Amino acid sequence: MGKEVSIDWENLGFNYIKTDLRYLSHWKDGNWDEGVLTEDNQLHISEGSTVLHYGQSCFEGLKAYRTKDGDINLFRPEENAKRMQRSCRRLLMPEVPTDVFVDAVKQVVKANEHYLPPYGTGGTLYIRPFLIGVGDNIGVKPASEYIFSVFCMPVGPYFKGGLTPTNFLVSDYDRAAGRGTGAAKVGGNYAGSLLPGAEAHKRAFSDAIYLDPITHTKIEEVGAANFFGITKDYKFITPESPSILPSITKYSLLYLAEHRLGLTVEQGDVYIDQLDQFKEAGACGTAAVISPIGGIQYGDTFHVFYSETEVGPVTKRLYDELVGIQFGDVEAPEGWIVKV
Repeated sequence: MGKEVSIDWENLGFNYIKTDLRYLSHWKDGNWDEGVLTEDNQLHISEGSTVLHYGQSCFEGLKAYRTKDGDINLFRPEENAKRMQRSCRRLLMPEVPTDVFVDAVKQVVKANEHYLPPYGTGGTLYIRPFLIGVGDNIGVKPASEYIFSVFCMPVGPYFKGGLTPTNFLVSDYDRAAGRGTGAAKVGGNYAGSLLPGAEAHKRAFSDAIYLDPITHTKIEEVGAANFFGITKDYKFITPESPSILPSITKYSLLYLAEHRLGLTVEQGDVYIDQLDQFKEAGACGTAAVISPIGGIQYGDTFHVFYSETEVGPVTKRLYDELVGIQFGDVEAPEGWIVKV
């Protein structure tokens, strides 16, 4: 297990904790260097770095899980590597090869294994790979140099005391432009979401819901997560749009809903004025896995799904199946679990 750390595993939140080592690699003259593990959690970059001026940056989020028998599981890390490569292509940044990405993640998890919360606490090791444009630049063009880094920290379960539905507010703001960067995991998407998120919090909602930027009639994203709904005739429906970030959790739930729960699955339009077709709804992503949606406020109308206080049965089954796979308690589809 390596050295001991004094952490109250039962009361971890989702906060930055400096762990021992992080991975750091530089791209220069057309190539990535070998990459090293370093104790230094400060980046030293040029004042001309494109990340500072033009937002040339992207990132990922994934987790490591401690299993009952002491193994360490990663959940579909190759999918995070591929998504980061798509983000890099959108921002004209050099891609990190999949094998390099996964190896960097494994190195960081191994080096900080003593920070991985024990099985049964619900905690995980959250892993944050990111890639930024650096170097001496000033014109609006891609950087001449780049940094790829991976760091990690222990985080607690998203829901203390079980899955709890929360309510969301439909925002007047757009999360992304129609043909913008919505499908890439880039910093600017998140900077732009801070104000609508704060306005939702001010009105006691969990977060903002964003409609499609072209017509403002269809749900696209819920905060920084993907939406899904369960219809009265047991269809699992999730929005499809070029400006939605393709969530690895969402694609995993689409597979499990169809192959493990026997639901019909569909990606398509989810109209904001047709919410009564759903008996359950949720938001899905790496941090929470699934956040059940109690109700949605749209203008003067408040629509409640299954319940404002209890999670719906289908949502609960999906959650248990996915989390069971991640922690090694439920058999995983082939290739989903990578051992560290």
